Amino acid sequence: MLAVQAVLPIPAPVRFIVAMAAILAVSLPVLRGGPSRPLLSVLLGLAVFVVWVGPDVLAPNWHRFILFNNGIVGHPAGNTPPASKNDPVFLFFRIAISVIAVPILEELFWRGWLMRWLIDSQDFTRVALGTYAPMAFWVTAVLFASEHGSFWDVGLATGVIYNWWMLRTRNLWDCILMHAVTNGALAAYVVLGGHWQYWL
Repeated sequence: MLAVQAVLPIPAPVRFIVAMAAILAVSLPVLRGGPSRPLLSVLLGLAVFVVWVGPDVLAPNWHRFILFNNGIVGHPAGNTPPASKNDPVFLFFRIAISVIAVPILEELFWRGWLMRWLIDSQDFTRVALGTYAPMAFWVTAVLFASEHGSFWDVGLATGVIYNWWMLRTRNLWDCILMHAVTNGALAAYVVLGGHWQYWL
């Protein structure tokens, strides 16, 4: 959907419904239980939010530097249509996608599957959640960073922190909760402060 979205905009309600349907269809058995360290996961999620916006707060033109603003990684500009910025239906579903669907789907993919698959591509299910292998750890972090375009630097830091928390907790829900808190804080920062560049 991210790839299609760049060419043909998909309405936010459709993206949310499709994402949640995918979760319900294939992932419910994996998502049993809950976070083992909810308070620390929330606090880390807020800390990652600070990591995410910190460079631009300290140096407002940080992401205008050529490393983050070029034809390869893209440009630090959001894709929210101007008319949607005051549309409560759009904002509701955009926030719901960011805070509910994205954390579940991305954590299932990056730390639930990819980190384990890079360790054992024949049968990743034999690899316990939170198993450490340097190559799997860093490849996942770098690919996670690349997904975030011009914000690849803070994306890399975020990927390292999320990977580390998976190693510490061995619990997908802790990472989902941390990710949801980060995205929720970022959504509030975007909507209330008008920092639309963060919504890619």
